Amino acid sequence: MPSIDYNSAAKVTERLEERLVESLTGETNVSRRTVLGGLGVAGSAAVGLGSSRASASSGHDDEDEHGNFGAVGEYRDLNFDPHEFLTAFNTGESGQDNIPQQVYEEDGRTVREFEFTAVDTTITIAPGVEFQAWAYNGQVPGPTIRAVEGDLIRVEFTNLGRHAHTIHPHLKNLNPRMDGIPQNGPGVLDTGESFTYEWIAQPAGTHFYHCHSLPLKEHIHRGLYGTIIVDPDPDRVRENPRDYVNYPGPITDDFRAQLVEEAKSRNHEYAENDAVNEMVMVMNSFDTNFDGGNEVYAANTRAFGYGVGDTDGQGNWTAGETKRPIQIDKNERQRVYLSNATEFDLINSFHTHSQFFDYYDHGTTLTPTSKTVDTIMQCQAQRGIIEMDYSNHEPGLYMFHAHQSEFAELGWMSFFEVV
Repeated sequence: MPSIDYNSAAKVTERLEERLVESLTGETNVSRRTVLGGLGVAGSAAVGLGSSRASASSGHDDEDEHGNFGAVGEYRDLNFDPHEFLTAFNTGESGQDNIPQQVYEEDGRTVREFEFTAVDTTITIAPGVEFQAWAYNGQVPGPTIRAVEGDLIRVEFTNLGRHAHTIHPHLKNLNPRMDGIPQNGPGVLDTGESFTYEWIAQPAGTHFYHCHSLPLKEHIHRGLYGTIIVDPDPDRVRENPRDYVNYPGPITDDFRAQLVEEAKSRNHEYAENDAVNEMVMVMNSFDTNFDGGNEVYAANTRAFGYGVGDTDGQGNWTAGETKRPIQIDKNERQRVYLSNATEFDLINSFHTHSQFFDYYDHGTTLTPTSKTVDTIMQCQAQRGIIEMDYSNHEPGLYMFHAHQSEFAELGWMSFFEVV
């Protein structure tokens, strides 16, 4: 039997989604408290409605004085699919079609080159709810860059937006010109200006990048952020295993070999990595009325995007263009590269139902920094790697969400579908 009844799960997701959408589209100056406080009325109104679409918002295409959001009826931003984003790793050799990229050798070093642009765009954060974003290559979160430890990451950046922007990497960067802050190197890039950033991929782990223009909170909140994954080099691990463990004891030959195998499983250039199902999740949020508090929360932008819609119970989903659980093979090792891009709230979290996991803070070690936990917290810009094993779980739905209850009710609530 499934762990959660599919129909009940769909009804709960639908009720929460409708409450959120109706509250947002009914008031252009709605606050988070207004949304949560409206649970009784809006939630009751939602019971019995057959569609999760924002039918009540039809015709509400007004913009507030900032011109920053309005209802448009249904999901219509089909260029961004949170399910495709989960596994879209841009390595230079492969990745998203809309991210120009290449890989080549230069002075004995592998170069992974990408073309980034900053643009003003409109994104969909819930059915019928749009948000005027500033975005790298037109998407929020920005493209996921993936390199191997020691590679040169080269990003040719052009600002096509109306505001000045940069790219600041959370890497160990030895050249201040490449730090992407207003005070160093090219400083902020005005509209039409370009600059080529170059960073050595180090250390191994999962990292963050974002615009560092002022006001910083607005440039991040509007959507200018993404993930850089640096795969560990197994040869470096073999030579310097102490750099990859948070363990003071002896490094035996067996332990060294174990670390090398773990490094291969994290390196996309090795066959061992093929046995792992890898996903990228960026916890983000949206202040739709610009009052300094968020009204919508999500993993990878779409509120309840990994919730439950209509299904035949056999993995075939029909409701919502993108709303469905993340389907995973119980026989595969599951790895999530998790980052927190939530602005205005100091902490976000990740909690699994009926499951415990190992956590690697910042992903810079090959041994867990927290073992057998079901909840972790991340402050702003913190990131890490989560690894899960569902091999002894029955098929069905397993919820995961932020364990700030408000965040979960306002969009950051999802499911894995174990098959």
